[in-house]
Amino acid sequence: MNKSQLTVFDIRPSGATTGAYNLVLEELDGKRKLPIVIGMHEAQSIAIKMEGMSPSRPLTHDLFNSLSLAYDIELKEVLIYDLVEGIFFARLVCDRDGEERTIDARTSDAVALAVRFGCGIFCEEKVLKMAGIAPEGEEEMKPMPEENPEDPFGLEEPVDPQTNFGSLSDEELQKELDLAIQKEDYERAGMLRDEIERRNEQ
Repeated sequence: MNKSQLTVFDIRPSGATTGAYNLVLEELDGKRKLPIVIGMHEAQSIAIKMEGMSPSRPLTHDLFNSLSLAYDIELKEVLIYDLVEGIFFARLVCDRDGEERTIDARTSDAVALAVRFGCGIFCEEKVLKMAGIAPEGEEEMKPMPEENPEDPFGLEEPVDPQTNFGSLSDEELQKELDLAIQKEDYERAGMLRDEIERRNEQ
C-alpha cells in the first residue's frame, strides 16, 4: 500500500457553506495539501485539542478517547483510503491485546481522534492524486466535501436563532429541531421545542 503521512495544516471557516469549516491536511514528507470540508463541531473539537484547551466537560471525541484507554484499546493510525463522488472514506486502525481491528469513520471524526491519541494520519496515494493540491495550485484550492456534496453534513441553511419561528410550518420546525439536536446545538433546540409546544397548546 502506497500511503503518505499527513498533519493538520489549517482549519478555517468555509465561505461556501454556513456552519462548515475547511480542514487542510499537509504531507509530512511532501508539499501537497488535502482540503476537506468538515462540520463546525468536528472543527472545534480538532482545534480545541491542538491548541491545548481543556473544556469543562468532555467532548464526544474526548469521551471516545477515555473509553478506549480504559479498555486498553489503542488507536494505531488513521487512514484516508478512498474518495468516491466527493466523499472521503477513512478508517481507524485499532489494537487491543495484539489484535488489530479496523473501524470505518468519517474523516473529520478520525482526525479529531488522531490528535487525541497522538497517532499518525495517513492517506493513500490514489486519494492524494485525486484531491491533493500542489503548492502552485493552492491559490485555487477548493476543499472537497466529506459527505453528500449537496449538503456535506446535513448543514442545510439554518434558521437564525433570532428568527421568528412563526414563519415556519410545523414540518419545518420539526426538521430544524432534529437538525439542531444532531448538531448538539441545544440552545437553539430548546427555542424550537418551545415554539412547537406553544403551537400544540393553541
